[in-house]
Amino acid sequence: MKALRFSVSVPQYTALKALGRINTRLYYQSPLATIRLADVPVPVLPSPDWIKLRTLFCGFCGSDMSLILLKDSPMATPFTSFPCTPGHEISAEVVEVGANVSGIKKGDIVTVIPTLSCAVRGIEPECRSCRTGRPSNCENFAEGKFAPGLFLGICRDLGGGFAPYLVAHKSQALKLPAEIPPRAGALMEPLAVCIQVVLDNMPNSDDRVLIVGAGFIGNLLIQTLRAFGIKCPITAAEPSRFHAQMALQAGADNLITSGDSLRQAEKITGAKLYKPMLGRKIAMGGFSKIFDTVASSHTLDTDLRILRTGGVLSIVGIGKETMKDPTPLWLKLQTVKGVYCFGYNTLAGKREHAFETAIRLAQQNKVRLEPMISHAFALEDYRKMIGVNLHKGKYKAIKTVVAFS
Repeated sequence: MKALRFSVSVPQYTALKALGRINTRLYYQSPLATIRLADVPVPVLPSPDWIKLRTLFCGFCGSDMSLILLKDSPMATPFTSFPCTPGHEISAEVVEVGANVSGIKKGDIVTVIPTLSCAVRGIEPECRSCRTGRPSNCENFAEGKFAPGLFLGICRDLGGGFAPYLVAHKSQALKLPAEIPPRAGALMEPLAVCIQVVLDNMPNSDDRVLIVGAGFIGNLLIQTLRAFGIKCPITAAEPSRFHAQMALQAGADNLITSGDSLRQAEKITGAKLYKPMLGRKIAMGGFSKIFDTVASSHTLDTDLRILRTGGVLSIVGIGKETMKDPTPLWLKLQTVKGVYCFGYNTLAGKREHAFETAIRLAQQNKVRLEPMISHAFALEDYRKMIGVNLHKGKYKAIKTVVAFS
């Protein structure tokens, strides 16, 4: 079968880091490309605890783009293995069921929790993270039955969603209710991420929230906050007018589109700006909770300057360079939280996985998922899909997916 395959060597990495500055297309459309279509075997069940899936839709994630463009920190490489088939935002049809699998049958439409945790890797006893309900933060991503990999899509031994077929462990597959179409089912993973982000840094009605970056994830964060009934004022910082207007429709109250977040924070929150002897201004007062989906060195530096005393910053995006000057961190007693994937939470006295919460919110129409899909591509059109994602404002792209049906 044809699948998208990612691979990179040290000489290739070095060459692309130099030449890619001149032409980004070299990363995906050249002899040096990190991603290409390739023939791979149709997967077979690793054990009776697994199911085989026919991919219906797979979302193209910002982390897929970072992988292709070699923007990820080399620090994560012990927990990845190449060559691999990317794609972890998946909806699929069950085509084969292992003998030890119950509750799922052939023909079911499922979404997939992509985490390659202790249970998936056949490791007993489970690590502390898995035991405490955060399997996506497993301590054994480089151990067990399979090659290193945090999740499906970056593991050499297990394919991802950018292929017609893949396999999943019985703990990874969740049946989709009839009310959720397969297109929307592929977005359960990013919605679950946003649910976990909010639950780990839950605002109350007195908070002033800032979402930095109102693309797909930023928009879902706003929708998630409103779906949980959180009525505090939400500001979205987004330079694209198109995506900023989408943020208003999702439930944002204020927009920052000029890029001057310091001055706008003063207007919106009543913060007072102070000018140091050298460098940018710093605010006293400001936003109490910030969710940064961009996580560049510039946005994170700005975040700390406009985050009030005792405020919490959640780093949702992926960036290699973070803090230029930690002065606001200690001066204003701030907390910076890392954000990665999802786990189990207790809501209304019931313990459920963030994926289960995502399915419930989508089934109740408390979040809008299918309208967020602006573009769908055939697998062989992956270069065009990457180009659209590199210029989202131009193409008015929100979420792009590969469609197999």
